Amino acid sequence: MEQIRCGWCTSSDLYKKYHDDEWGTPIYDDPSLFEFLILETFQAGLSWITILNKRENFRTAFDNFDYKKIASYSEDKIEELLQNTGIIRNKLKIRSAVTNAQAFMKIQDEFGTFSDYIWKFTDGKPLDNNPKTLKDVPATTPISDAISKDLKKRGFKFVGSTVIYAHMQATGMVNDHIEDCWTRTK
Repeated sequence: MEQIRCGWCTSSDLYKKYHDDEWGTPIYDDPSLFEFLILETFQAGLSWITILNKRENFRTAFDNFDYKKIASYSEDKIEELLQNTGIIRNKLKIRSAVTNAQAFMKIQDEFGTFSDYIWKFTDGKPLDNNPKTLKDVPATTPISDAISKDLKKRGFKFVGSTVIYAHMQATGMVNDHIEDCWTRTK
């Protein structure tokens, strides 16, 4: 008997694996938080499965999401990324990865870690919306609005409230697994 999952992830084995093993699991380490932030910013306007299918290409192209390296990318490296057919070749999004890496490190300087900064918005623990169905899952919340506004003020790009809420879901800041999903209480 197949396990019940959130309805958005049933179209492929890659989606199911991501849902079962990663989505909604609290993440507190800066490198992983940065990876998801970069992937979410590239996802803006696209489907998440598109990003998942290209995740390993992104990992290779962006030096394992090493924000210190990305923060110092040269114009030559940016041009190389623009020619890389394995990733999303959007010039603004590629440039925003560099800008966001620089802003990410400024937050680390101010708060000690990016994790300390971002998790303060939820008092350091996951929120649980207890959604019964996918229709009960919001696209944004007042908290994602606040994080988005603050990140933009700090120079981040492509961090609208919807992107930030998706980041919160992916990194376990919020548990939006539906009521019948087998991973809800794992």
